[in-house]
Amino acid sequence: MAEPGLFTRTEILVQAAGVERLRRASVLLVGLGGVGGFAAEALGRAGIGRLTLLDHDVVSPTDLNRQMASTLATLGEKKVDVLGRRLAEINPACELTLLDRFLTPAITGETLDLARPDWVVDAIDSLNSKVNLLIEARARGLAVASSMGAGGRLDPTRLQVGDVMDSTICPLAREVRRRLHRRGQGRGIRAVWSTEPPAEPLPPEPTPTGRPRAVNGTISYLPALFGMTLAGIVIQALLQPEA
Repeated sequence: MAEPGLFTRTEILVQAAGVERLRRASVLLVGLGGVGGFAAEALGRAGIGRLTLLDHDVVSPTDLNRQMASTLATLGEKKVDVLGRRLAEINPACELTLLDRFLTPAITGETLDLARPDWVVDAIDSLNSKVNLLIEARARGLAVASSMGAGGRLDPTRLQVGDVMDSTICPLAREVRRRLHRRGQGRGIRAVWSTEPPAEPLPPEPTPTGRPRAVNGTISYLPALFGMTLAGIVIQALLQPEA
Protein backbone atom coordinates (compact mmCIF):
# COMPACT_ATOMS: atom_id res chain seq x y z
CA MET A 1 0.00 0.00 0.00
CA ALA A 2 1.23 3.49 -0.89
CA GLU A 3 1.95 6.12 1.73
CA PRO A 4 -1.36 8.02 2.20
CA GLY A 5 0.19 11.37 1.30
CA LEU A 6 2.04 10.20 -1.79
CA PHE A 7 -0.58 11.38 -4.30
CA THR A 8 -2.01 14.36 -2.38
CA ARG A 9 -0.27 16.95 -4.57
CA THR A 10 -0.79 14.90 -7.73
CA GLU A 11 -4.53 14.70 -7.13
CA ILE A 12 -4.78 18.51 -6.98
CA LEU A 13 -3.69 18.55 -10.63
CA VAL A 14 -5.37 15.44 -12.02
CA GLN A 15 -8.24 14.76 -9.59
CA ALA A 16 -9.06 11.37 -8.15
CA ALA A 17 -10.05 10.04 -11.57
CA GLY A 18 -6.61 10.85 -12.94
CA VAL A 19 -4.85 9.14 -10.04
CA GLU A 20 -6.99 6.07 -10.72
CA ARG A 21 -6.15 6.09 -14.44
CA LEU A 22 -2.44 6.09 -13.62
CA ARG A 23 -2.92 3.33 -11.04
CA ARG A 24 -4.53 1.11 -13.69
CA ALA A 25 -1.77 1.71 -16.24
CA SER A 26 1.08 -0.58 -17.22
CA VAL A 27 4.36 0.74 -18.68
CA LEU A 28 7.38 -1.13 -20.05
CA LEU A 29 10.62 0.86 -19.74
CA VAL A 30 13.71 -0.48 -21.47
CA GLY A 31 17.10 0.99 -20.57
CA LEU A 32 17.90 2.36 -17.10
CA GLY A 33 20.86 4.60 -17.81
CA GLY A 34 20.98 8.38 -17.71
CA VAL A 35 17.63 8.76 -19.47
CA GLY A 36 15.74 5.68 -18.34
CA GLY A 37 16.55 5.92 -14.64
CA PHE A 38 14.94 9.33 -14.33
CA ALA A 39 11.97 8.24 -16.44
CA ALA A 40 11.45 5.25 -14.13
CA GLU A 41 11.42 7.38 -11.01
CA ALA A 42 9.03 9.94 -12.50
CA LEU A 43 6.62 7.19 -13.55
CA GLY A 44 6.78 5.54 -10.14
CA ARG A 45 6.25 8.77 -8.22
CA ALA A 46 3.30 9.65 -10.47
CA GLY A 47 1.55 6.45 -9.45
CA ILE A 48 1.82 4.15 -12.46
CA GLY A 49 0.34 0.91 -11.17
CA ARG A 50 2.54 -1.57 -13.02
CA LEU A 51 6.10 -0.98 -14.19
CA THR A 52 8.26 -3.47 -16.04
CA LEU A 53 11.91 -2.36 -16.01
CA LEU A 54 14.51 -3.97 -18.24
CA ASP A 55 18.28 -3.45 -18.21
CA HIS A 56 21.33 -5.72 -18.21
CA ASP A 57 24.02 -3.30 -17.02
CA VAL A 58 25.75 -2.64 -13.70
CA VAL A 59 26.56 0.70 -12.09
CA SER A 60 30.05 1.93 -13.01
CA PRO A 61 32.12 4.93 -11.88
CA THR A 62 31.55 6.74 -15.18
CA ASP A 63 27.79 6.68 -14.49
CA LEU A 64 28.11 8.80 -11.35
CA ASN A 65 27.83 12.13 -13.15
CA ARG A 66 24.28 11.55 -14.45
CA GLN A 67 22.50 8.29 -13.61
CA MET A 68 19.73 7.88 -11.03
CA ALA A 69 20.97 4.45 -9.94
CA SER A 70 24.59 5.53 -9.49
CA THR A 71 26.15 6.29 -6.12
CA LEU A 72 29.38 5.16 -4.52
CA ALA A 73 27.32 2.69 -2.51
CA THR A 74 25.79 1.05 -5.60
CA LEU A 75 28.91 0.59 -7.76
CA GLY A 76 28.89 -2.88 -9.29
CA GLU A 77 25.21 -3.51 -8.58
CA LYS A 78 22.68 -4.22 -11.30
CA LYS A 79 20.87 -1.02 -12.27
CA VAL A 80 17.55 -2.81 -12.44
CA ASP A 81 17.97 -3.99 -8.84
CA VAL A 82 19.00 -0.55 -7.56
CA LEU A 83 16.08 1.22 -9.19
CA GLY A 84 13.64 -1.51 -8.25
CA ARG A 85 14.66 -1.13 -4.62
CA ARG A 86 14.39 2.66 -4.81
CA LEU A 87 10.93 2.63 -6.39
CA ALA A 88 9.67 0.11 -3.84
CA GLU A 89 10.71 2.54 -1.11
CA ILE A 90 8.85 5.42 -2.81
CA ASN A 91 5.68 3.69 -4.01
CA PRO A 92 5.29 0.16 -2.62
CA ALA A 93 1.86 -0.10 -4.25
CA CYS A 94 3.49 -0.15 -7.71
CA GLU A 95 3.72 -3.67 -9.11
CA LEU A 96 7.33 -4.00 -10.28
CA THR A 97 8.68 -6.57 -12.71
CA LEU A 98 12.49 -6.40 -12.94
CA LEU A 99 14.16 -7.99 -15.96
CA ASP A 100 17.94 -8.37 -15.88
CA ARG A 101 18.56 -8.97 -19.57
CA PHE A 102 19.76 -7.44 -22.82
CA LEU A 103 16.85 -6.88 -25.17
CA THR A 104 17.79 -8.85 -28.25
CA PRO A 105 15.37 -9.09 -31.20
CA ALA A 106 14.77 -12.73 -30.25
CA ILE A 107 13.21 -11.87 -26.89
CA THR A 108 11.46 -8.60 -27.75
CA GLY A 109 8.12 -10.26 -28.44
CA GLU A 110 8.10 -12.34 -25.28
CA THR A 111 9.09 -9.28 -23.23
CA LEU A 112 6.12 -7.34 -24.59
CA ASP A 113 3.88 -10.33 -23.87
CA LEU A 114 5.13 -10.44 -20.29
CA ALA A 115 4.79 -6.70 -19.67
CA ARG A 116 1.36 -6.24 -21.30
CA PRO A 117 2.01 -2.49 -21.44
CA ASP A 118 -0.24 0.39 -22.30
CA TRP A 119 2.90 2.35 -23.15
CA VAL A 120 6.45 1.39 -24.09
CA VAL A 121 9.29 3.76 -23.12
CA ASP A 122 12.49 3.29 -25.12
CA ALA A 123 15.69 4.52 -23.49
CA ILE A 124 17.99 2.05 -25.27
CA ASP A 125 21.52 2.80 -26.47
CA SER A 126 21.90 -0.18 -28.82
CA LEU A 127 20.56 0.81 -32.25
CA ASN A 128 19.45 -2.66 -33.40
CA SER A 129 17.60 -3.34 -30.16
CA LYS A 130 16.06 0.13 -30.20
CA VAL A 131 14.66 -0.08 -33.72
CA ASN A 132 13.44 -3.63 -33.26
CA LEU A 133 11.55 -2.67 -30.09
CA LEU A 134 9.93 0.30 -31.83
CA ILE A 135 8.80 -1.84 -34.76
CA GLU A 136 7.55 -4.73 -32.63
CA ALA A 137 5.64 -2.40 -30.31
CA ARG A 138 4.01 -0.54 -33.20
CA ALA A 139 3.09 -3.84 -34.88
CA ARG A 140 1.10 -4.66 -31.73
CA GLY A 141 -0.60 -1.26 -31.73
CA LEU A 142 1.19 -0.10 -28.60
CA ALA A 143 1.92 3.55 -27.85
CA VAL A 144 5.65 4.31 -27.76
CA ALA A 145 7.81 7.14 -26.43
CA SER A 146 11.44 7.00 -27.54
CA SER A 147 14.61 8.84 -26.55
CA MET A 148 17.02 9.96 -29.22
CA GLY A 149 20.60 11.02 -28.41
CA ALA A 150 21.12 12.81 -25.08
CA GLY A 151 24.91 12.59 -25.07
CA GLY A 152 27.33 15.21 -26.36
CA ARG A 153 25.04 18.13 -25.56
CA LEU A 154 24.77 20.92 -23.00
CA ASP A 155 21.83 23.16 -23.99
CA PRO A 156 18.56 22.24 -22.23
CA THR A 157 16.58 24.71 -24.35
CA ARG A 158 17.15 22.69 -27.54
CA LEU A 159 14.96 19.72 -26.55
CA GLN A 160 12.11 18.91 -28.92
CA VAL A 161 9.11 16.61 -28.65
CA GLY A 162 7.20 15.22 -31.61
CA ASP A 163 6.97 12.39 -34.09
CA VAL A 164 10.35 10.78 -34.66
CA MET A 165 9.88 11.32 -38.39
CA ASP A 166 9.98 15.08 -37.76
CA SER A 167 13.26 14.97 -35.83
CA THR A 168 16.24 16.96 -37.09
CA ILE A 169 19.97 17.45 -36.37
CA CYS A 170 20.34 14.40 -34.10
CA PRO A 171 22.53 11.72 -35.77
CA LEU A 172 20.89 8.90 -33.77
CA ALA A 173 17.43 10.05 -34.81
CA ARG A 174 18.54 10.20 -38.44
CA GLU A 175 19.69 6.57 -38.33
CA VAL A 176 16.54 5.48 -36.51
CA ARG A 177 14.40 7.15 -39.18
CA ARG A 178 16.43 5.51 -41.93
CA ARG A 179 16.04 2.04 -40.45
CA LEU A 180 12.36 2.50 -39.76
CA HIS A 181 11.75 3.63 -43.33
CA ARG A 182 13.72 0.66 -44.65
CA ARG A 183 11.42 -1.69 -42.73
CA GLY A 184 8.24 -0.04 -43.92
CA GLN A 185 7.50 2.08 -40.85
CA GLY A 186 5.99 5.54 -40.96
CA ARG A 187 4.73 8.03 -38.45
CA GLY A 188 3.37 7.26 -35.00
CA ILE A 189 6.33 7.13 -32.61
CA ARG A 190 6.62 9.96 -30.09
CA ALA A 191 10.21 11.00 -29.51
CA VAL A 192 12.42 13.39 -27.59
CA TRP A 193 15.49 14.79 -29.34
CA SER A 194 17.82 17.76 -29.27
CA THR A 195 18.54 20.17 -32.10
CA GLU A 196 21.95 20.94 -30.60
CA PRO A 197 24.72 19.41 -32.76
CA PRO A 198 26.53 16.86 -30.57
CA ALA A 199 30.17 17.18 -29.57
CA GLU A 200 32.57 14.62 -31.02
CA PRO A 201 32.75 11.44 -28.94
CA LEU A 202 35.80 9.39 -28.04
CA PRO A 203 36.53 6.36 -30.27
CA PRO A 204 34.29 3.29 -29.82
CA GLU A 205 35.00 0.92 -26.94
CA PRO A 206 33.98 -2.75 -26.58
CA THR A 207 30.79 -3.45 -24.62
CA PRO A 208 29.67 -6.65 -22.85
CA THR A 209 26.89 -7.07 -25.42
CA GLY A 210 26.45 -5.73 -28.93
CA ARG A 211 28.92 -3.81 -31.05
CA PRO A 212 31.53 -1.39 -29.70
CA ARG A 213 29.99 2.02 -29.09
CA ALA A 214 31.44 5.52 -29.16
CA VAL A 215 31.98 7.16 -25.76
CA ASN A 216 29.92 10.34 -25.61
CA GLY A 217 30.47 13.22 -23.25
CA THR A 218 27.58 13.75 -20.85
CA ILE A 219 26.41 16.31 -18.31
CA SER A 220 24.29 15.80 -15.21
CA TYR A 221 21.04 17.40 -16.36
CA LEU A 222 20.54 16.59 -20.05
CA PRO A 223 19.79 12.84 -19.80
CA ALA A 224 17.58 13.57 -16.79
CA LEU A 225 15.57 16.08 -18.85
CA PHE A 226 15.15 13.54 -21.64
CA GLY A 227 13.92 10.95 -19.15
CA MET A 228 11.54 13.30 -17.36
CA THR A 229 10.14 14.44 -20.70
CA LEU A 230 9.49 10.86 -21.79
CA ALA A 231 7.66 10.23 -18.52
CA GLY A 232 5.63 13.40 -19.06
CA ILE A 233 4.55 12.27 -22.53
CA VAL A 234 3.32 8.96 -21.14
CA ILE A 235 1.62 10.38 -18.05
CA GLN A 236 -0.23 13.09 -19.96
CA ALA A 237 -1.49 10.55 -22.48
CA LEU A 238 -2.65 8.14 -19.77
CA LEU A 239 -4.54 10.92 -18.04
CA GLN A 240 -6.83 11.43 -21.02
CA PRO A 241 -10.35 10.10 -20.38
CA GLU A 242 -11.05 6.79 -22.05
CA ALA A 243 -13.18 6.98 -25.16
